[in-house]
Amino acid sequence: MNTDPDIASDSEPGCLPPRERYDLFAHADIEQQFLSAWESGRLHHAWLICGPRGVGKATLAWRIARRVLGAGAFTDYGPLGADPSDPVCRQLEAHANPDLLLLRRPWDEKRKRWRAEITVDEARRAPSFFEKSAGAGGWRVCLVDSADDMNTNAANALLKTLEEPPKRGLLILISHAPGRLPATIRSRCRRLDLRVPSIEATANWLVETASVADPITARQASELAGGAPGRALALSVSGGVELAHRIDALVEKGARASESDLRQLAELVTGKAGAEKAPVFYRALRAAIQRRGKQVALAGGNSEPWIDAWRSLSQLVRDSDALYLDPKQTALAALSLVTQAARTEMA
Repeated sequence: MNTDPDIASDSEPGCLPPRERYDLFAHADIEQQFLSAWESGRLHHAWLICGPRGVGKATLAWRIARRVLGAGAFTDYGPLGADPSDPVCRQLEAHANPDLLLLRRPWDEKRKRWRAEITVDEARRAPSFFEKSAGAGGWRVCLVDSADDMNTNAANALLKTLEEPPKRGLLILISHAPGRLPATIRSRCRRLDLRVPSIEATANWLVETASVADPITARQASELAGGAPGRALALSVSGGVELAHRIDALVEKGARASESDLRQLAELVTGKAGAEKAPVFYRALRAAIQRRGKQVALAGGNSEPWIDAWRSLSQLVRDSDALYLDPKQTALAALSLVTQAARTEMA
């Protein structure tokens, strides 16, 4: 398994890690907000970048880090663009810049997987990092990806750094669900909200950037991703569109789906060959269950079993990450929620 520090940050299967991506789609206005603050010489010490998964939060964070740490402006890549050949960019790509600290869920060497939370030991690295002398650019940057992953003790540890802003130090926090963060953290950050582009805009972007050759596939990927560019790209290049169609077909079968149907689909997203598709699988399954529940409700039927299935799936995914459950058994349990909901609806 790849243990690159960007995996599981906000990187989607089949996409470049955020530190290696130099373009950012649909957020020039947000970039300009930060750039104006930077050029004013009165930069706030902490920034909270918010938005749904796959919208470009981590990509923006790395773009900010490049410029703050001294990479020259390269506006061909947008307001905060930088030249990939710039020495600062190369250092950051190699994860070799001493003026950047990346806080994220630590790697569990024993279990060969990422831990479920950012631990307090990780968060405690921030104060000592900011105490060190910065390099030639004079700035230090701490990037937390994502702040949602911090446990209570880690959040409290980071709060101490937020309360005592380091001189020429910048904290960048990424959050998929900022409402879940402690108010004490949110109140000390300046917030940047990234909005999801329209489905049409994202589909056009996929085609224009040559990421997807077929406009129909691009449109389907964008619809399945709800317009989120990172998710749409991941669906396009990792076989996610086809996987989502198979999930839709299974939900359509409902109670008629056999054990063999469930096992075949579970095997596609587990093991060495399918592990990278697991995030796409669970998002697509959650969306398919939600759509089915809406269809049943609009038809005047009993949608409660589908609502329960959606809730149970969300809990199952959280438990799988926290308790290191067997991937195949977890996938089978997730798919069985579909047949259970269908049977209950018909009862």
